[in-house]
Amino acid sequence: MAVIDHLVYAVSDLAAGIDWFEEATGIRPAVGGSHDGLGTCNALVSFGESYLELIAPDPEQPDPPESGLARPFGLDDVLATDGEGPALVGFAVRARDGETIDGLADRAADAGYDPGPVADMSRLTPAGDRLSWRLTFPAERTLPFIIDWGDTPKPHTTQPGGVALSSFTIVHPRPFDILGVMAALGLDVTVAATERGEGRAHLRATVTGPRGELDL
Repeated sequence: MAVIDHLVYAVSDLAAGIDWFEEATGIRPAVGGSHDGLGTCNALVSFGESYLELIAPDPEQPDPPESGLARPFGLDDVLATDGEGPALVGFAVRARDGETIDGLADRAADAGYDPGPVADMSRLTPAGDRLSWRLTFPAERTLPFIIDWGDTPKPHTTQPGGVALSSFTIVHPRPFDILGVMAALGLDVTVAATERGEGRAHLRATVTGPRGELDL
């Protein structure tokens, strides 16, 4: 019913994050563009059937609270001086053929997880093209948000490749609380318990490129 569309990794500086990823894996993510009004910009690299999004504050847009809107994925808290620093902050799933974003959202709601309302989104690429899609904004980073690219080419088919998603795990203090959501979406994702059922929920992934493995 659903497959992973992409993982979202927060970095404080996009250019530095691109250099870091290339140094670690041997593959350089491509600049994606800016999310107008959200204060963020991104770079992308394909895993083949999904992709990784590096997301960072956009220096060309005003910082909160001047903008009046906090950046998505809790980016400001994650990247604050006393925050956790660069981290996986979310992941998106997309419907398989024959399924819709609205159908997946309803299915998640029936399983007890409200993925939020469906919103229209867009960004401008460095080439000046406007890409559009629909998504639900995530309420919690360890549960998926849902995306629908419509007629826009899916980024995993257009971005630089050469890296693979070797593993992806949701780590949760109460893993049985989210297994129902995964089942309702038909999503095959590993769910593991935090050590002794303590600690915060988080995402964990390993990416493999020509230069070796990178743990996210």
